[in-house]
Amino acid sequence: MSSSNKHSASDLFPVPSSLSSPLIPKHWPGISTESTAALQEVLKDNHVKWNIFFNDSGFHNHIAHRAIAYWALGAAGDLIKAGYKADSSYQRPAFESPEKITEKNFKDHLGDRQYYEAYLTFFTEMVRQKGAAAAVEQYIFAKDVNIDPSAKKKPDMFNRFLGGLVHPMIHLGYGLEFNIPGMVIEGNVKENTEDTFSRFKSLLISSGDSKLASGHGAHVFTVVARIIKDPELGKVQDTDTGMFAYTIKNHVSKIIEYMADWRVDGTNAADVDNKVQELSWLNSILYGIGGWSKDKPFNADFFHMHLVTSSIFLGSYVACLKPSSVEHLLRGYLLVSLAWWISRGRPAPKISEFYASTTSYPTPSGAVPSPHKDALQPTDLTKVITPNPWLPIIQTSIVHPDDHLPKLQRALAHYASLYGTREAGQEDFAVTELEGAEKLDGSLFIRVAGLTAERLGRVREGKEAGHWDRNGFYQAKL
Repeated sequence: MSSSNKHSASDLFPVPSSLSSPLIPKHWPGISTESTAALQEVLKDNHVKWNIFFNDSGFHNHIAHRAIAYWALGAAGDLIKAGYKADSSYQRPAFESPEKITEKNFKDHLGDRQYYEAYLTFFTEMVRQKGAAAAVEQYIFAKDVNIDPSAKKKPDMFNRFLGGLVHPMIHLGYGLEFNIPGMVIEGNVKENTEDTFSRFKSLLISSGDSKLASGHGAHVFTVVARIIKDPELGKVQDTDTGMFAYTIKNHVSKIIEYMADWRVDGTNAADVDNKVQELSWLNSILYGIGGWSKDKPFNADFFHMHLVTSSIFLGSYVACLKPSSVEHLLRGYLLVSLAWWISRGRPAPKISEFYASTTSYPTPSGAVPSPHKDALQPTDLTKVITPNPWLPIIQTSIVHPDDHLPKLQRALAHYASLYGTREAGQEDFAVTELEGAEKLDGSLFIRVAGLTAERLGRVREGKEAGHWDRNGFYQAKL
């Protein structure tokens, strides 16, 4: 890390704050001056000391993700520091880039991780000069940073932004949600050093923007239902070149065809809110109900989990972006979500069976409190021990060794707060083509959170830590 960056990190990580929007999560009680000081210390130290990738394969540094999620969930400063100690044990130190990045050579080194530090310096100045939202618009959504025939490398910045299992979107999303410029800077740089999938641009940044917003279109559940019925899209297998790359190369045109009826009007706030809601439900279903089976343990798919943890930031993005960028973001995000789902074997959600077989009130096992005789005596006495099933789920997530778990449970808890009162049978879901959609209600999120807590292990209650699943849902080869 250059000396200029070492001496300038302090103003990039202020006390977090958030825009006022129902789509943006509220902070949990527990935030204090102590936890805030610990968070700022971790974010600054991580920014200066470590690279954004911790190995040559491009695996991502998640230090800031865990730290901010902990802070937002009300964790104590000691736990934020303990998470940092665990996560920093395998990081790669920051190192100087071969040369400086300027406006002139900005596109020359895209996708080259050796230039992380140089892009970090470049974007520090850009965000300071232009502000976070303007920098995002200019360096992700502007046409000249996506399609430039004169560039040595295809810029494809929006594609890079959605690449890397949507980690650039997640990282930058933390910056927008919590108003932390340093996270916006790091997220922009992460995007610049990701690979690109150029075939995305047939859908995205193009001269045909206006057609994206025409008409009401189909519900996203109907899009998924039609994909489930396509036999070709159920034959994807993991490959040496990568399941996602294979899916994009061979099936992206078909996915775009199915998406044609899913339209977004970025000038219509109600339509945007509805589309964000559709995507939040969709990815929770693909991960949670898609991972459930009547006769097998819950498959907590590592890749599908990222679709949930990234979706929580959509509200922050739409609050900052101009309408045309919102349209591209939501459609591009849907494309990537569908492609990841298909690349993992396209598990069809068995909604009716899921609701019939899972609990809407998961409780922990192991050591439990001994209530006083004067405690209230509800009909179901387990509710004396666990008056709110979310609280032990969040508590065990905060002390779990896995850094993804608190991020997933934070997202699911947020959706439960938004949609928990939804009753089954409402028309907007029931009229879609997705089998069993009429059964969906607001208990979806606690059901999925409970299954995840059991699969990953409730370590606070003495259970052994489990792990995310990576085997996928592929059809047996004949």
